[in-house]
Amino acid sequence: MASLIEGILRRADGLAEGTPVSSRTFLDLGTKPAIRNALLRLLRSQKLLRVGRGIYVVPVVSRFGSSAPSAHRFIEELSKQAGEDIVSSGATTANALGLTTQVPVQMVYWTSGRSRKLNLGKLVLHLERVPSWQLVLAEEPAGEIVRVLAWAGPEHVHSALEKVAEKVPRSEMVKVAQHAHRFPRWLSDALSRSTAIARQ
Repeated sequence: MASLIEGILRRADGLAEGTPVSSRTFLDLGTKPAIRNALLRLLRSQKLLRVGRGIYVVPVVSRFGSSAPSAHRFIEELSKQAGEDIVSSGATTANALGLTTQVPVQMVYWTSGRSRKLNLGKLVLHLERVPSWQLVLAEEPAGEIVRVLAWAGPEHVHSALEKVAEKVPRSEMVKVAQHAHRFPRWLSDALSRSTAIARQ
């Protein structure tokens, strides 16, 4: 068991910060029951943190002690590993861009995968499945504009467009408009009427 635990730790420590691991990560090192037992021992000794059912991460160790990896790094690695888009929610993005001073109470992310709740140390991360159009240009700066407009909704989309246009390059606004056919009618119409996009 000791050699299995050491093997698991060596491999886990060699991964990028925030990379989720599970028993499947180590199947070549031993039997599934043995790996599960080893992971539980590592959990009890705080060499691993449980994020969700059967999902763990290696804590970050510094001179101040050990702590959970950053939510950003974890979400980034989870997105790559799971093969799904996971991005900050519209409300979080709107706050980051200065469109609202209201700070979201919860850490919410929008995902193309299933909705779930994960615990990263003391942080609770809420992953919410959203329609695919809200994740258009997910990994690009222009994707933040899409999420803000989705957050604004039909009633406030025009004022949101004006505010966003003051904060981002026009080229990013144009890039969003080029995907108008993928959006709901209310949003594609708002984009087509936007003077911020039309001006030369």
